[in-house]
Amino acid sequence: MHADKTTLHDLSIFHHDEEQSVFHHLNFTQTNGGREHLRSILHKPLESIHAIKDVQQTLKQLMAIADSWAYNITNGTVMVVEKFYDTPLEPFPHGSSFLESWYYKIMNGPDYSLTKYSVEHFIAFFKGLEQISTLLSQPKSVLLQTSLERINMLLKHPNIQEMTRSEKGKELSPVDVMTFGRFLKNHFDQKTSELIDIYSKLDAYLSLAIACKKYNFNFPDFEETNLPFFEAENLFHVQLTMPVAYNVCLNNEKNFLFLTGANMGGKSTFIKAMGIGVYLAHLGMGVPATKMRLSFFDGILSNIQVVDNVVKGESFFYNEVQRIKSTVEKISDGKKWLILIDELFKGTNQQDAVKCSITVIEGLRKMNNALFVLSTHLYEIGEALKQYKNIQFQYFETSIVDDQLVFSYQLKEGISNDRLGYLILKKEGVVDMLNKL
Repeated sequence: MHADKTTLHDLSIFHHDEEQSVFHHLNFTQTNGGREHLRSILHKPLESIHAIKDVQQTLKQLMAIADSWAYNITNGTVMVVEKFYDTPLEPFPHGSSFLESWYYKIMNGPDYSLTKYSVEHFIAFFKGLEQISTLLSQPKSVLLQTSLERINMLLKHPNIQEMTRSEKGKELSPVDVMTFGRFLKNHFDQKTSELIDIYSKLDAYLSLAIACKKYNFNFPDFEETNLPFFEAENLFHVQLTMPVAYNVCLNNEKNFLFLTGANMGGKSTFIKAMGIGVYLAHLGMGVPATKMRLSFFDGILSNIQVVDNVVKGESFFYNEVQRIKSTVEKISDGKKWLILIDELFKGTNQQDAVKCSITVIEGLRKMNNALFVLSTHLYEIGEALKQYKNIQFQYFETSIVDDQLVFSYQLKEGISNDRLGYLILKKEGVVDMLNKL
């Protein structure tokens, strides 16, 4: 599934303030390498239902054994192993006799100590991989099977087997330190890098499995269809501590959702919740919903946080137009798309905004290869769109109780007529401040 940088930013998959990102929300990795693999996974939605189902099976199996994982492989363990290959050491003796080993220890004390320390971490790393291999001895996905086959192959080497048989708590002899150190330094560097890479990848997928378990995500059902559809029960926004859940249904008969409601009523949160849900589904992840059925989408595009560009002399409205133009060009390929548009044409006067919005909506709604969710504060254009059977109208209700705004954050059928801008201005004391000037 294609998603451009603008969409990743709009949905906060990644964010310049990392704690505000979905990535941060899903990051339970143990190592720096795992963290980078997780970042790579989130950058690349999968390209087929087959690939998605394989990752789903991977995460389900990892969820089942997460509590028994080899957490003794820490980031420190991996860092020591990696640093061993970057640190210049006095050459090890060609033999591993008792005398040669003791001579090296006496004459090259710091290098010997570092080698011994490193070998101990190698042993912990290899034992951890053996533990993982045992936990996943019956892999249920191609991804896990491929990883485990390679781990088992690399750990078969007699020297590695001897290292993993080392008794915990028993100090290594100088002969062992020299034998293992020389082998690792001179003959196992590339294979060590491969094992670290495999572990980092497993660390990343374990992180996703932990997230699914922690947040009670459920795995969606994908269906092979010619036209796009999306159904979700109790869909919620992953980054909210007390989210409100939504039920959503878009299909070829009703493929356009026209969304209205007051500012702060929940429109943007809903749009992002849907976008994030679809995005996570295409990573093979569980999703923030009790149930989700959907088609495979070839792409997702959003128009949520449009900005102007002073350097290029491009106005807010101009960039809105360019984003719509780019969207139309992309979805004209006949593939299945999800299009998310929040507050269309905020950057121009109301008369122009109404005319432009109606023109865009009437054009987009003709395309049956895409699903559209579009929010607007221009309630008056709703009447002109009711003639189109494939457009559904929903809104977020806002009520006033004792001069206080009350947001239900619940979707209702119809078009909002709330006009609360002045009330918010007054409630925040701005009107009183201005009157005192």
